[in-house]
Amino acid sequence: MNYLILLCSLASSAWGAVFDLSRLDWTLTNQNGSIVVPARVPSQVHLDLARAEVITEPLLGINDFTERWVFNDNWTYTADLGPLLEGGLNSSNRIILVFNGLDTVANITLADRPIAWVNNEFRQYVFDVSFLNEMTSGNLTIEFESAYWYGQNVSSRPDTQQELLDSFFEFEVPAHRQYIRKTSSDFGWDWGPAFVPSGIFKPAYFVLLSNSTDATSSSPTNDTSQLVFVEETSVDIYKVGQNFSIPANETADWVVNVTLALRTAGTFSSPSISLSFAELNLTSPQLPVDTLSVTTDTPTWVTVLWKIPDSIPERWYPHNLGTPKLYNLTIALKLSDISKPLEINLRTGFRTVKLAQLPYTQEDIDARGITPGDQWHFEINGKAFYSLGTNIIPFDPFYTRINQDKVRWVLESAVQSGQNMLRVWGGGIYQPNSIDTGGYDLYSVCDELGILVWSEFSFSDALYPLNDFLLESIEPEIRQNVRRVNRHPSNVQWAGGNEIEGIVLLVNSSFPVPGGSQIYVVCYVALFQDFLYNIAISETHSVPYTDCSTTHGVLSLDPYILRLDNGTEGEIYGNSERYNYSVEFAFDYSTFPVSRFVNEFGFISMPSFYSWEEVLQSPEDFSFNSTVVMSRDHHDPPGNLSFPNPNAVHGQAQMTEGVEMWLPAPSTTDSNQTFAQWCWSTQIFQSMTTTSQIAWFRRGAGQGENNLGALVWQLNDIWQGVSWSAIEYSGRWKVMQYGLTTAFAPVTIYPFWTASNETLEVIVSSDRWDSVSGSAQLTWYDWSGNMLNTSMHDFTVPTLNNSLIYSASDLHSILPAGQNASDVWMLLNLTAQVDNKTVTNEQYFAPVSLADAALVDPQIQINATQDLTFTLSASGGVAPWTWLDHPSGTVGMFVDGSTGVPSNGFYLVPGTDRIVKFILNEKLSTNLNPDPADFVVRSLWNNTHSS
Repeated sequence: MNYLILLCSLASSAWGAVFDLSRLDWTLTNQNGSIVVPARVPSQVHLDLARAEVITEPLLGINDFTERWVFNDNWTYTADLGPLLEGGLNSSNRIILVFNGLDTVANITLADRPIAWVNNEFRQYVFDVSFLNEMTSGNLTIEFESAYWYGQNVSSRPDTQQELLDSFFEFEVPAHRQYIRKTSSDFGWDWGPAFVPSGIFKPAYFVLLSNSTDATSSSPTNDTSQLVFVEETSVDIYKVGQNFSIPANETADWVVNVTLALRTAGTFSSPSISLSFAELNLTSPQLPVDTLSVTTDTPTWVTVLWKIPDSIPERWYPHNLGTPKLYNLTIALKLSDISKPLEINLRTGFRTVKLAQLPYTQEDIDARGITPGDQWHFEINGKAFYSLGTNIIPFDPFYTRINQDKVRWVLESAVQSGQNMLRVWGGGIYQPNSIDTGGYDLYSVCDELGILVWSEFSFSDALYPLNDFLLESIEPEIRQNVRRVNRHPSNVQWAGGNEIEGIVLLVNSSFPVPGGSQIYVVCYVALFQDFLYNIAISETHSVPYTDCSTTHGVLSLDPYILRLDNGTEGEIYGNSERYNYSVEFAFDYSTFPVSRFVNEFGFISMPSFYSWEEVLQSPEDFSFNSTVVMSRDHHDPPGNLSFPNPNAVHGQAQMTEGVEMWLPAPSTTDSNQTFAQWCWSTQIFQSMTTTSQIAWFRRGAGQGENNLGALVWQLNDIWQGVSWSAIEYSGRWKVMQYGLTTAFAPVTIYPFWTASNETLEVIVSSDRWDSVSGSAQLTWYDWSGNMLNTSMHDFTVPTLNNSLIYSASDLHSILPAGQNASDVWMLLNLTAQVDNKTVTNEQYFAPVSLADAALVDPQIQINATQDLTFTLSASGGVAPWTWLDHPSGTVGMFVDGSTGVPSNGFYLVPGTDRIVKFILNEKLSTNLNPDPADFVVRSLWNNTHSS
């Protein structure tokens, strides 16, 4: 067997001969040696145990409870290096050991020599292990300490101030997670399990460097690639003079700032770097850098700057505002004047981004009717825009089984539903940007697809300490991740963490410290205003930093001073969230926030019956309130290790109340159908209440709040359970994902009904930079499908604004003559020209809850063809929320047969057929030839009538 596998590069970030540690034979052992199984790298303990059949699939049934013993144990990964060492490593002058991710607390030993103790999941670790040249045998051993027990131990140190700063938000495993640099949600969250995984979860390898090659050789084919290891690459593109507090001059030259961290096995006195963009026919001069010496203990940092006139490159835009233009950048490192250059090739783009946070001017207040206070919105290439999107959580409880196809599907689904921004939630993992070093690549796909990424440092819902042992680990974590992400034009900001500012202010006011100490605020300011801010702005000029996902904003940008509670009554500051689980207020706009930007809002729902089939193991489990189903509802979370979750009743009740108040409550003679209808109905209510909030926030673009952002919580799922997601764990779209397609359309129509004063207003909103004109039609029907009356309304919507096209009060006057509110509903649709294309939008208004509507049997007929095109007809009456389900083993989406726009969950009206086509994702589907007969159609009628 040839153990030395040579690769040309790793994601354009490494040279040298590379030996992937996945090639070794690994063994996994628990602390007392009672379990010894084969293992893999990269992997995690649970996955290796499942492959060895020590445990079953962790996501089955209640395994998140029964397999807790795994995270209570310590685990050791061991590999015999003998075959590798015997293969001739001694021909290398320097040997470097690279770990791209270790989860989390571990001792590393190599050939019986201690290498390091590590305690940060979010860092890359690089070690010089050149002593292996002298070895002919030995093991590589990584001993992982239980993160749970580590948290218990480290938080008990006398210098940790545990009595003051212990977490107020323990979701499930009480591990004092704020002392552990590990994914917060690994310890449980209100939408996911608590497996607390461990392992070598990202690719790892040896890099072999040699100085035997003569770098001064004049041979044009001379290979110098084994002389240098590029540990880090940062490419930051910004405008001359631009930084965090100084916005970009949009006509100034571009600066391409390239920084490399290099380790070499030789000394080179006259190295240089050249940069080039082949598509632009641009190449920089040779840019000299400092002498490179034999430095494998620590890297040598080199930086070059190259100015490019503003007019030469095209700019990168999010997909709904322009073209996400990318260029190929080649970074060529010459070690001497006559050596062959070593090249790094990567994709990047040119754009400016800004987070506007300073006060509105008096002119804005007077001329535009803006409510006084601070701005809070993003600008791309000098222009404000409306941020439409969702929040991303980890794709799986076990990082190593996340694959590129699944990630791409979720991101493509976001584009298909009109989203232009995704927030990477700060309680999860830093998302990777290389398959070779990270296992999958999120940022490059977002660059390609034109989706902005709101990035966050990994801090969430806790009071964080300032201990030196934490800060000295956090600093390289932040620097590595900012530098790594710099090159991606999709990245729009770095936020310090998730929801912490509000928690700190709440705790500070609710739990005063004796003597009036402001210890909570002092610690927060020191970490998030000062420490993280200073690191971030030292590593990037191109993107802003803000202290928290939800913040009151700033008093000043230079110096950077947070506003916190220093505000004036009646003014609007920062951004906000909305979570209201009192379902009677689901459509009560008086309870909705008046905010500049809303970055979290939503409601929980069940996954589909098909998702439950993946994890439920007994027929009695297929019930809305079965023990297993309720065990996978973590809203509210248990707050400790209690099982079953005693607080699951809260989430179950909220979903039940939402369905019973606003929809016909499912009840049929078929228990499986009833369960399926319940799951689906929770999704309908989730979509209804979430899209109503989106409409309200988009309406705010034309109001005093000048709202320019709505990010729904959340896009994806981490497992098959109750959550706020729009897309299920398998990739199946929920009802809300189709609802977002309508709510995030460039031009939308929406009926704002205020029951308290019986007022109906119909608003058309636009997120376009140009004014948009079109026509809207409002048509009343009865539930039998008879058209009662219709009206046409022309409109013109100014840029980033909305127009009122209909307003009326008194329900009796609004309803068609002689009709009862329970017997009728209104279809609202519009047609407009946007970017030289015809766009349409459709919404529905029922003057009473659908639970009280006089529905009739729609008698739906479905005709299907082998290419999975379905024609739906209703002959008996209107079928509200007509829905097509694709069978198990398939992943994909339904699109309108004529427009290609995603379409499902619509009102099917007699005489107006709907044609939809199912687009199969062949890379994620296990059933590649689904039978059209296996597709299921349902509507609200099926909630109370057996199929």
